[in-house]
Formats: sequence, structure tokens, C-alpha cells
Amino acid sequence: MRAYRFRLSIPAEEYLAYYQGTASQVVVALSNGVNLQFPAGNLRPFVSHEGVYGRFVLRVDDNNKLQNLERVGD
Repeated sequence: MRAYRFRLSIPAEEYLAYYQGTASQVVVALSNGVNLQFPAGNLRPFVSHEGVYGRFVLRVDDNNKLQNLERVGD
């Protein structure tokens, strides 16, 4: 299983596009320059009135299927 660490700062106004279905994927740039893309719906447990903020770890299996997404800090 591989793990990708990244930081998100998505204000509530911007996340609204994901919530309304206008945008379906989140793309984050990792520190090594690689872009990571995953379904925006996976962020729903982490949305607050301010948006989505914090450090996260996304884990995928050997077929790159998302297994787990967790917030690991602010």
C-alpha cells in the first residue's frame, strides 16, 4: 500500500463547486512535483463551515484504488 501526504486549503466558496457537482475531482500537487487526483466526495467528512484545511494522508492499494483518506494535522 502506498501513502501520499499533502496539505489542502480549500475555502468554503471553492468547495461549493465540488459539493454542487460542478467539479468532481480534486487535484493536489505533491512535494515531489507529482499531481495526485481523487474524487472530491472523499473530502466530505472533513468539510467545515470554513472549507477543507489541513494535512492529509491518502492511501492506495497496488491497483491505485483509494483505500483510506485521513486528516493528520492542521
